Amino acid sequence: MESPTIEPVFSANRQIARAAGTVMFAIILSQLFGLLAKLLTARAFGTGAESEAFFAANRFAEIIFNLVAGGALASAFIPTFTTALTLQDRPAAWKLASAVANLILLILTLISALAAIFAPQVVRYILAPGFAADPAKIALTAMLLRIQLISPVIFGLSGLVMGILNAHQSFLFPALAPSMYSLGWCTGALLLAPGMGIAGLAWGVVLGASLHLLLQMPALLRLPGRSYSFTLGLHLPGVREVARLMGPRLLGVAVVQLNFLLNTYLASMQPEGSLTGISLAFPLMYMPLAAIAQSVATAALPTFSTQAASGKPEELRTSLAASLRGVLLLAVPASLGLMLLRRPLVVLLYQHGEFTSTSTELVAWALLWYAAGLVSFSMVEIVSRAFYALHDTKTPVIMLVIAMSLNLGFSLLFSAWFNRIGWMPHGGLALASSLATTLEMIGLLALMRRRLKGLEGRSLLQGTGQAFLAALGMGVVLALWLRFAPFSSNAILALGGVVLGGLIYSGLLALQGVRELRQVWGMRSAILRRFIPARK
Repeated sequence: MESPTIEPVFSANRQIARAAGTVMFAIILSQLFGLLAKLLTARAFGTGAESEAFFAANRFAEIIFNLVAGGALASAFIPTFTTALTLQDRPAAWKLASAVANLILLILTLISALAAIFAPQVVRYILAPGFAADPAKIALTAMLLRIQLISPVIFGLSGLVMGILNAHQSFLFPALAPSMYSLGWCTGALLLAPGMGIAGLAWGVVLGASLHLLLQMPALLRLPGRSYSFTLGLHLPGVREVARLMGPRLLGVAVVQLNFLLNTYLASMQPEGSLTGISLAFPLMYMPLAAIAQSVATAALPTFSTQAASGKPEELRTSLAASLRGVLLLAVPASLGLMLLRRPLVVLLYQHGEFTSTSTELVAWALLWYAAGLVSFSMVEIVSRAFYALHDTKTPVIMLVIAMSLNLGFSLLFSAWFNRIGWMPHGGLALASSLATTLEMIGLLALMRRRLKGLEGRSLLQGTGQAFLAALGMGVVLALWLRFAPFSSNAILALGGVVLGGLIYSGLLALQGVRELRQVWGMRSAILRRFIPARK
């Protein structure tokens, strides 16, 4: 087997790193806006009946979007669209995009309309049967669901636009779009909720979905060769390829959403506040996941797809291994830091207004178990993209179905076990998700290693050892900080712990001579050059 030349691989990895830096900046900004939205919601509604009704309705609207036009579409559309661009066939690429857009609009409108008509039945029998003892809560959830069902239709088109822009190596505005969604949510909490109650928050979600789409439209309109065709394109080979790739992935997304639905179902029958507890804890884990793993995964998929379409598996293997190692070095300290600093972080961010110390314990408990799986969640994000780039959605979906099927059993087992030993049962739902994802990660890495005839295992093992050694030192320092810090302020404990932990971890990596530190510094410089004008 011939080794790839150094320059193409280096150039591809540098392109991924630059794009990942841009996406990471935008994702961090979006996550901060998202955190602000959750903070305002917690402050206004606490963990009571109204917030539980809102989060249950919001979950079902997200499920509809994710089933039809979320990750399943992106993993099928981007490789197919990128292949057409690589072959210099722009008319076919844009006809494909037009057909997919029309199909998404038609399907999502129909599904959302049916769900709105049968909203009470959806809530009572599918979404939150635990609310059945409270007819007022059922009615409130159904009303909030009908409002928020507008958002999946808008998100469907916006998600496709994201895929089109990413395929053109345009990452900034798609990555910033979620911040517009959160901005709409914040508007609902600050301006609409005081007069409209919890319904104002639901209308804020619809506003946010609209802003999510509108932000990306100028970048879409500037793309070369852009055109639109009023067709469903069922006869087009590209549409059939998207459907073929999307079929297995859709099954996987359905299983994931079924697990989310199961968590909502089980949490609705647990003590009040459990559903809001997992709903507010997961975004705190998702923030570093999005900033670390999804930024790299988003940036890497077009490059992986180009390498696969060009018949260069050696370059794909090298780029994948570099991406995995980089993500691993960032996810390990983030996981441990969240676990150790969870309580002061939750107090700092959420404990205001109607959000009490009891609410803090509910969220911090779930966060402990979600954070334990952060490394696994991050690695799955990257290796899955390599399969999609190879036009193989079946293999990761099979692993996902197996893992999420185990998650169903784990959720029932752990929540019952936690309850039996006197622990809050909703923590078992978070632990089940982390354990199932860890098993999924192991399976995907083993299969990809066989597919690419290696994954530069020595480099990955070395990176793992370096990350865990540095994280161990960081953990000792943070444990001492939490125990002996002469401060009672949760803000100082949380933010000081984050800064201290980051400095200790970086210093220990530097002592080990980890080369990725230079790449991180280069990403920082690239971000500053992009967003801060140079002095003349």
